[in-house]
Amino acid sequence: MIAAVFDCMVFLQAATNDRGPAFACLELAEKHQIILHVSPVILAEVRDVLTRPRIQAKFPHLTPGRIDVFLQKVASLSVLTDAVLDVGFMIRDANDLPYLNLAVARGAEYLVSRDNDLLDLMNDPSFISQFPQMQIVDPIAFLTRVRDTENSSQPEVDS
Repeated sequence: MIAAVFDCMVFLQAATNDRGPAFACLELAEKHQIILHVSPVILAEVRDVLTRPRIQAKFPHLTPGRIDVFLQKVASLSVLTDAVLDVGFMIRDANDLPYLNLAVARGAEYLVSRDNDLLDLMNDPSFISQFPQMQIVDPIAFLTRVRDTENSSQPEVDS
């Protein structure tokens, strides 16, 4: 089964739009099509972002109760990893390290993000050589790859 880590923006988009690709990514965990990994640090950042006044003003339907339910859902659909070591790879935005470190620690094939600081790592030969098993992709690419993986694993039926 595919193991994945989602960054904070993916969770924000899933919480605010149940028709978007980020929500569809979360549904993959709900349908047991992927293994989603989170850490307490990531859950705390998601809560922080979802409760910011600017986010609350933009998405008034995102009430404290809905945030609690959303985070409980994410936690129930995920594998929680408490202690995550720093992999020692330098990236542009240190705030993205919890996601990269968790993905490496859990052997995730995918880190799903819309953050160019993370996405650009796929153009870094040093990153690719150090972490050849990991792909950093946006939610739409992730959905496509999961679908393609499922289709390729289906046995062909002779007619």
